[in-house]
Amino acid sequence: MATQDPDEALWLTPAEKEAWTGLVSLVLLLPGRLESPLQHDAGLTLFEYLTLSHISEAPERRLRMSELAYLANGSLSRLSNVVKRFEQRGWVERTPDPGDGYEVVVAAAPTHVRSVRELVLDPLTSEDQQALARIAAKLRTRPVDLA
Repeated sequence: MATQDPDEALWLTPAEKEAWTGLVSLVLLLPGRLESPLQHDAGLTLFEYLTLSHISEAPERRLRMSELAYLANGSLSRLSNVVKRFEQRGWVERTPDPGDGYEVVVAAAPTHVRSVRELVLDPLTSEDQQALARIAAKLRTRPVDLA
């Protein structure tokens, strides 16, 4: 059996290139397409929406900043700036009751869900959706995998 020269590239097959290009397209292009309707309808970035969404789903709508940064896949400094803007808008408090932020995320959720359905789920069969979930699990890219 021949060994691979470490300096020689092992080029992708056409099928591998198609899979890789598809993944890169999802990672780089889909967030902007999901953010656009949120910006238009709710004035929120995708990061802001995901931050509010994680807060809204937490027990008593309370999360530690470090846990929220982890769930939203952002640095503490980025999250701190977002939460500061939320505080200025009266949507969250860094103390127990985020109150109004919950109403904002509830109002923005239908826009986000419509976009997720239109851009991701509706074009896929149920088998495709299951495959996507399996692939994410294998690539360990889900929030639960990053814990």
